Amino acid sequence: MNRIQPIKNLSLACCLGLALTACSDFLSILPPNEIVLENYWTEEADVENAVIGCYAALQSSECIGKMAAWGEIRSDNIVPGMSTPDMETQILKGNILPSHSYSNWTSFYQVINRCNTVLYYAPLVNQKDPNYTPSELKATIAEVTALRDLCYFYLIRTFKDVPFVNLPSIDDNQEYRIQPSSFDSVLTVMIDELELVKDDAVRQYANITSNTARVTRYSIYALLADMYLWKQDYDNCVRCCDLVIDHKIKRYEEEKNTTATKVRLYGKYPLISQQVSGNSTGNAYTEIFGIGHSFESLLELDFEENVSTSNSFISSYYGSNSTTVGYLSAAEFLFKDASSSSNALFKRTDGRYLESMEENNGVYAIDKYTRLNVTYDVSPGTSGTPNVSTSRRSTPYANWIIYRLTDVMLMKAEAEVQLAGNVDPNAITPEQKAHYRNAFSLVSAVYNRANNIVGGRTDTLVFNNFANNRITMEDLVLKERQRELLFEGKRWFDLVRLARREGNNNRLVNYAVNKYVDNQSAMRKKLNAPMALYFPYGESELKVNPNLKQNPAYETGSTTNITD
Repeated sequence: MNRIQPIKNLSLACCLGLALTACSDFLSILPPNEIVLENYWTEEADVENAVIGCYAALQSSECIGKMAAWGEIRSDNIVPGMSTPDMETQILKGNILPSHSYSNWTSFYQVINRCNTVLYYAPLVNQKDPNYTPSELKATIAEVTALRDLCYFYLIRTFKDVPFVNLPSIDDNQEYRIQPSSFDSVLTVMIDELELVKDDAVRQYANITSNTARVTRYSIYALLADMYLWKQDYDNCVRCCDLVIDHKIKRYEEEKNTTATKVRLYGKYPLISQQVSGNSTGNAYTEIFGIGHSFESLLELDFEENVSTSNSFISSYYGSNSTTVGYLSAAEFLFKDASSSSNALFKRTDGRYLESMEENNGVYAIDKYTRLNVTYDVSPGTSGTPNVSTSRRSTPYANWIIYRLTDVMLMKAEAEVQLAGNVDPNAITPEQKAHYRNAFSLVSAVYNRANNIVGGRTDTLVFNNFANNRITMEDLVLKERQRELLFEGKRWFDLVRLARREGNNNRLVNYAVNKYVDNQSAMRKKLNAPMALYFPYGESELKVNPNLKQNPAYETGSTTNITD
């Protein structure tokens, strides 16, 4: 029998019952030192409650903050905002320490432990409760495996090599000082696991919101596509992307004649239209980030007022109804001169710079997620910055999107470019050109949806301007990912993936230093260290686990390669 000891394993008890009355009732039956785990896991409702507890843990401010910061704060998108805490200020200067809370992975391992606990006990419930069917058990295993592997995916992209644990902490005799597993080995294990369970996952829930607030078959396909992209297995990345895209096309065909649809085709890809009415645009932002759970969503953490905890990361770090500029702000080069098309990233016709940012007393506020809706009215031929009408959230309950359709489309575009291989501009083969054409059509669909605010525009992308050069095509995709997924916790990971593929930090450094007005040379030196792409292990973990050896980039004399 596995007993939960008081205080020592309190986190496990809480994980089974966070905001769940079923577990609270159970915990009140016996004294704390007499609680027996097996007595809790008796029926299907116990499993369901524990699964919801996994999501609740992932929605914690600790996890959301790290999802965003690990994937964004070190990128060229982010600079200090207003009253930026010292720790974030130091990270933005490249001074990352093992003592920083962002070097601590505890919150993610807490989610992992919850998932492992469900995976351990759910099969036992299947034996006890005839109402909990084998197909439901398989769906549970698929859902919770995906949540656990999503956590590990964040960890390896942030720390590189991490301890991989697939058993729950339910026995005091278990060994917790685990040897870290390599990036590649963890990635391979996760892919193998997800390939085994992906088709057992739920396609569609009875509750519509759950189709994007919980793991489905299609969000697992998106997660697999992302993993295959990092593994540099581009054929399988394309395969998984197509499973997602084909699903959305099928749904569009089923719904296109309904009066409620706000989706139209861009090329052959169904995306939410920007048009509100007449020359008024901004609908895509409102649907995706304001209302949430949109047609394009695949998985987002759902923050519902008076039901869940608030998304305090957005209100503190990006901005709120009372504070336009949060602790973080947008790099100047992202916004400046976009209205005159003199900006290197955004053309005047691109509504995303208007939706995601605004100038506020010389600081560029991050508006993505903080705004409830956005509209801007531009007539053909109009110059200058359009008039933008917005309303900000009155409460801090913005959802956090993990995967959405355009993200997957641009994953596929990146994979298609790599499948073309090294291209000789003077002898490009039909097969290589086909891969480039596929990539270009995906980028164009995303770009053209966003560049829909000025009629008769001349800023439409032209295939022949990119098609004969691999680096040019890579930059096309990378810049479109930056425009489309701005401030969504993706950019730094995109740059790390680029560096891993190339085996050096050169292009990553060239992108990352764009935000620095001063001390660019010092930042180049810091980022050129191969393992500087990753965070150090937290000092508390190093103290309790002697098997962890600190990232050499945070010691002296580093010669380790990026992909060692």
